[in-house]
Amino acid sequence: MDMRCLIVDDDAGFRTAMGHLLERGGAVVAGTASNGAEAVERARDSRPDVVLIDVRLGSESGFDVARRIDESAADTGWTPVVVLLSTQAEDELAASVAAHPAFGFLDKTTVSTARIGELLSAGRGRQEVNRR
Repeated sequence: MDMRCLIVDDDAGFRTAMGHLLERGGAVVAGTASNGAEAVERARDSRPDVVLIDVRLGSESGFDVARRIDESAADTGWTPVVVLLSTQAEDELAASVAAHPAFGFLDKTTVSTARIGELLSAGRGRQEVNRR
C-alpha cells in the first residue's frame, strides 16, 4: 500500500518497531512524535496520508490529539486518515471509539499496512488515503 505515515506514541521503542514494520510493508514513515504538540506540528509539516496515534499518549488522550490534528488539517484542506492504536481491545474502548467515528481503531498487535488498508476499505478512519 502506497502511503505516508506519522507515528505518534510516547514509547520510543514502539515508534521504532512500528516504523520498521510499516516500511517493510511498503509504507513511508513521514515522521514520528512522542506527544500531542509534536504530533500536531509534525502532521502539519509533513502532511502524512495516515496518522497512527496511541490512545494513551503519556498524560494526554490520543483521542484529544487526534481531534487537534483533524482540526488543524481542516484549516488547510488536507484530510489525513487518523487511526487510534491501543493494546486494549476495541470493545474496552467502544464508547470512546463510537464517539469519534471519523477516526479508525486498531489493536497495536494487529497493525500492518494490510490492516490499515482493510480499515480504510471498511470506511473507518476516512474513506480513502489521499493521493498526491
